Amino acid sequence: MSDLQAADNLPTEFSIPAAWKGSELFARDDWQVTFDQNQLDDLQLAVDVVLKENLSREQITPSRFPLPQVSPVLRQIQQQLESGSGACQLKRLPVEHYSAPELEILFWLISVHLGSPVSQSASGEKIFHVRDEGFQVGQKEARGPNTRKRLSFHTDRCDVIGFLCLQQARSGGNNQLVSSVSLFNEMRRRFPELTKILMQPFYYLRHNVDTGNQKPFCQQPVFSVQDGHFAGSFLRVLIERAYASTDLPDMTSQQREALDQLEAVAESPELSVTFRQEPGDLLFLNNWVTFHRRDDFEDADEAHLKRHLLRVWLAVPNSRPLNPLFADNYGSTAAGAVRGGMLPSY
Repeated sequence: MSDLQAADNLPTEFSIPAAWKGSELFARDDWQVTFDQNQLDDLQLAVDVVLKENLSREQITPSRFPLPQVSPVLRQIQQQLESGSGACQLKRLPVEHYSAPELEILFWLISVHLGSPVSQSASGEKIFHVRDEGFQVGQKEARGPNTRKRLSFHTDRCDVIGFLCLQQARSGGNNQLVSSVSLFNEMRRRFPELTKILMQPFYYLRHNVDTGNQKPFCQQPVFSVQDGHFAGSFLRVLIERAYASTDLPDMTSQQREALDQLEAVAESPELSVTFRQEPGDLLFLNNWVTFHRRDDFEDADEAHLKRHLLRVWLAVPNSRPLNPLFADNYGSTAAGAVRGGMLPSY
């Protein structure tokens, strides 16, 4: 069977650890990890050294900070994100005891033991602040994560996405996850013809903040298989913007139906899970086997009580190979490559 499936053919269902359904995720051994006091002390010691030596973020590397108590856990999480459920929540980081700069150091220390952070904007941001920035609809700076609106199921342009919750909203802002592997399996069973369409390339418009990218649009499938490895990738807002362009063909009725059914099935309680990331919780997701979204939220009036998360995009050394169509957005499609992110505009 070829990697790009013919119109009259589909891969068989995937029976792999990442094909969990709904609340099955919460019963998995690889879903939740809690830091113990020795691990917290390990992290504290590293933060103290960074501050004492006034090290830049680029100087904070796994070789310089091996984290003997924490790194074995992070190595296991790195493997489980690729070969297990594709989702892991780390609990009990005492964020209330740290300053804002110290929290960025902590998040960076943990993240670089999992992979290589890549840029999340044309300005080269490698730690992105997820909070309502007050942008209005239509402003070019607006991105889903810096608004309070509900987000639809999607993936980000990296192998692994990570979040550290510093403060939750007064209400709302819950997380929702779905296994894109199980989503493929369910779509295959219920809508095989639409699933074939989802394995064909869709146009994506360049993101409005992706100003370092010289290509106005690219093409990539929602579901794909490369060398036996499944990959799901989806950001409907950029698909819709592409097909609204006069430079591209209109979206077909079958393509629109496929996207509509994909989102409807992803929302089903049999497949998806909902939870609330609390202050001190870290969440890491493999973008190739999970889709994620967030509810809308209402913030408190006080600035220090407004919803605030830190986000990182990681290329991981144990990543899967990708369909060649992903080269425009990821640079490299080879397994284990440093890939993804946004090119700087300078």
